[in-house]
Amino acid sequence: MGVIFGRDVVVVAASAGGVEALRSLLGGLPGDLRAAVMVVLHISPRAGSALPGTLDRSGPLKAAAAQDGEPLRHGHVYVAPPDLHLLLDGDAVRLSRGPRHNGHRPAADPLFLSAAAFAGPRTLAVVLSGTLDDGARGCAQVESRGGLVAVQDPEESPFDGMPRAAIAATARPMVAGLADIAAWIVRQSDGAREVKGETVDQELERELSPFYSHGALPRPPGDLSALTCPDCNGPLYEVPTSPNGHYQCIVGHAWSLESMIDGQGEAVERAFWVTILRLEERLRLMTRMLSTAQRHGQTMTARWLRRQVEQGRDTVKALRRLQSQSGWEAPVAVTEGDLWRVVDR
Repeated sequence: MGVIFGRDVVVVAASAGGVEALRSLLGGLPGDLRAAVMVVLHISPRAGSALPGTLDRSGPLKAAAAQDGEPLRHGHVYVAPPDLHLLLDGDAVRLSRGPRHNGHRPAADPLFLSAAAFAGPRTLAVVLSGTLDDGARGCAQVESRGGLVAVQDPEESPFDGMPRAAIAATARPMVAGLADIAAWIVRQSDGAREVKGETVDQELERELSPFYSHGALPRPPGDLSALTCPDCNGPLYEVPTSPNGHYQCIVGHAWSLESMIDGQGEAVERAFWVTILRLEERLRLMTRMLSTAQRHGQTMTARWLRRQVEQGRDTVKALRRLQSQSGWEAPVAVTEGDLWRVVDR
């Protein structure tokens, strides 16, 4: 048996509506918190660096953009930079440009899984406002390794997808408002408890390998599905240990069912526009050929080209109509503008 002092690794994830939630949560934590806080917010790779400063002004805890390899210290908030996964590696911070997870980088699940692997029962996982279900799988792993999970009350979340998914994936989450979650973190980080020594299980180590390894990756577990990865079009393997459906491709992109539906929707949107672009280019070329044929008196060629141009115009109109009626709407993402709206509050 070994002694650990409180639960001193707090991992927090948010997406749409999450900036204000993070500010409120951190504002309720004391400067002498006996835990380190690691924060992931779904954000555009081009969102800039406003978030660490915004969170630093939210309360007494020191918040800054995470640096690869720095030690984890109590009373500090480590913020995932844009387009980099934030991970725990022993008692140090790791940044990774590993494959996107559930369509995001940074993403919640890699952070939560790394905390489950390296901190085990020392971990407190917190899920705040956001769409879809990133973080749910990680919460289940944190709970299975002896850690605890808290979820922002879906009724007070601007976007309740992530909170509801985390609640559904766990057996005993603490569901509460932000002030109560902050008080819960303080209580859990105090005191001492005795636990068995933990080791990283092989399945969790394999799932995390794409984020830590620079060499060849092992083949994903499970059987080949009839699905392809929305990010790279590679074949997807269905992970057998996930009851709610979890898929991974050979390069490491990983998807829950809900996030893959979202990713496929974006892929369909891209395919529509690529097809329309190519057809409109073809239409312009054939229109030019028609003009040339008419100038040279090539009656039969001009007649054939005119039919092709008319059919091409009808096809483009039909595709544009289908695209506008497809009903696909991407989930709300956090942009740099969202950060600037709260930066001076």
